[in-house]
Amino acid sequence: MPPSSASTTGPRSSASSGGVQSLERAFDLLERMADAGGEVGLSELSASSGLPLPTIHRLMRTLVVCGYVRQQANRRYALGPRLIRLGESASRLLGTWARPYLARLVEETGETANMALLDGDEIVYVAQVPSKHSMRMFTEVGRRVLPHSTGVGKALLAHTPDDEVRALLARTGMPAATEKTITTADGFLAALDEVRRTGYAIDDNEQEIGVRCLAVLVPDSPTAAAISISGPAGRVTEAATEKIVPVLQQVAVELSEALASSGPGIG
Repeated sequence: MPPSSASTTGPRSSASSGGVQSLERAFDLLERMADAGGEVGLSELSASSGLPLPTIHRLMRTLVVCGYVRQQANRRYALGPRLIRLGESASRLLGTWARPYLARLVEETGETANMALLDGDEIVYVAQVPSKHSMRMFTEVGRRVLPHSTGVGKALLAHTPDDEVRALLARTGMPAATEKTITTADGFLAALDEVRRTGYAIDDNEQEIGVRCLAVLVPDSPTAAAISISGPAGRVTEAATEKIVPVLQQVAVELSEALASSGPGIG
């Protein structure tokens, strides 16, 4: 997944934003820990952030006391369990914020619109606005699926290094949901190459026979997210794809900008 903005070297300055420097530094360290896989040593944090070790030690001690970080037996630091509740609540809100943009997709394409995140090794759908056409489909809010058989999974993994994708597929397996599901790592990596080339992902009857899905990544999202439309293969044709993809990409950019803003009343 694309790294967060915390991966840039050097501590952020609070002077331009008027924020509290210690608070900004604490969140910066949490993001760096997430980028590093959730567990790091103080020296690693010092090297990536540019902050002196005593400063990092003081901030980490506070985060440990609050439960947002825990110290392991090997003296390294890991993200703490209190972050789980915050993440779950934020994921629900992310879906709420996305709904107006998904509604626009439905209005402009006529098909069901979805938003999904990569949670661990699984895809989770966090928002959906259904099409006005009556058709029950596989996707629904809260459903978890494996990435290899979905358009959103391809969009979310397209910029992940190949070795990491292979490791994920080895952990999850690649069961066939339909006869068209990609079931080999090489085949899936080839599909990711196509996503990078075209700028969008396709699920062509791979999760559900009779249903096609078009998906794009939400650029610069605080957490990796993708939006998609799903509809009957008879409507989501090659000709329709040419019209729908630019709409998907434009809505993704606008959603990204909305998520990056501070929101009303903050300034």
